[in-house]
Amino acid sequence: MKKIPFSPPKMDKAIVDEVVATLNSGWITTGPRTKALEKEVEKLAQVPRVLCVNSCTGGLELMMRWLGIQAGDEVIVPAFTYCATANVVLHCGATPVMVDVKSDDFTIDIEAVKNAITPKTKAIVPVDLGGMPVDYSQLLSLVKSDKIKNQFQPRTDIQKQLNRIAVITDAAHSIGASYLGQPAAKQADVTVFSFHAVKNLTTAEGGAICLNLPDTFDADEIYTKLNTKTVHGQSKDALAKFGKNSWEYDVVEAGYKFNMPDVLAAIGLVEIKRYQEETLTKRKVIFDLYTQLLSKYDWAELPIYETEEKVSSYHLYLLRIKNISLEQRNAIINRIFDAGVSVNVHYKPLPELTLYKSMGYKSENYPVSLDTFQRVITLPVFYDLEKEQVERVVEVIVEAVEHYL
Repeated sequence: MKKIPFSPPKMDKAIVDEVVATLNSGWITTGPRTKALEKEVEKLAQVPRVLCVNSCTGGLELMMRWLGIQAGDEVIVPAFTYCATANVVLHCGATPVMVDVKSDDFTIDIEAVKNAITPKTKAIVPVDLGGMPVDYSQLLSLVKSDKIKNQFQPRTDIQKQLNRIAVITDAAHSIGASYLGQPAAKQADVTVFSFHAVKNLTTAEGGAICLNLPDTFDADEIYTKLNTKTVHGQSKDALAKFGKNSWEYDVVEAGYKFNMPDVLAAIGLVEIKRYQEETLTKRKVIFDLYTQLLSKYDWAELPIYETEEKVSSYHLYLLRIKNISLEQRNAIINRIFDAGVSVNVHYKPLPELTLYKSMGYKSENYPVSLDTFQRVITLPVFYDLEKEQVERVVEVIVEAVEHYL
């Protein structure tokens, strides 16, 4: 029987044709297609401005740098996330302050956030894990409350202008998710998407910064400044330098190399135009079928991906097995792979990683994150996954789990 992969990217003739057209255009670095993709993401996310970058990680770090995060600052992050969420805080010389997540939908625990805030806190980076939006109303009410604002100690002009803790969402999983009937990206001050190869909407590698700051900020001006930061601090990017006598430029700061090239944006331009009607619709069908097939098993703890307030982007189907040990979970995964089905684990809590463990973070301080990691198996979800394959995945999982229970 043919093996079932975990999350291969969707590649069809429309994408190939657009990439070939880009190559034949002679413009493969940041140019017209990247700028066009930014406008498409703006429409999807319903935010004032979007800047496409090389990765979600690059976008998160860029926003940390823009905000002025530095040594002595604290940034609150969930313990249950990919390492990039916290790594960018370290890059800026600041301290990641980890908090636990909720046991129902894996999003950051707002009460834990409240207890972790100190006068050193400059930003919170919630994660829409698996595509499920954070409880933004509670989180934003918290950072805007008089009690929390009164202890906020700004260190830069931008922080003074915001006059509260910034909320910068790691939305690597959640493009297309909604909160209270609106795109989830309209909630935080800044939302950063990922277009990595395994994401719902891919450009092979890439990401996008969605600006949604208060009206006291000029989104166009911030976009220009961020764009400069993505090309080594040059006053002009490659597109602006194109044309007669347009070569002249200056370098105004020591920036970074975070720009997205057109050859990658070409993939995203095809994908985003069919994203909501085709991609999200198909992924929801797969999620619903998994839930239907697995709901009959008492040992299956199924993920929440739709509530009255929140609708997921259906990125990760995070199945937890009740009452098993880490060793049993690992044995189950090995048996599933032996049967020709690829699954995954999202994620090792940050304190389980050598880097953060060596810095003194302890997994026992984040019991929900640790428990989830020890019992979770992420099931394959991708556009071309057919009903018969989903049924095969479930058949293999049931056999493997019941073999060890």
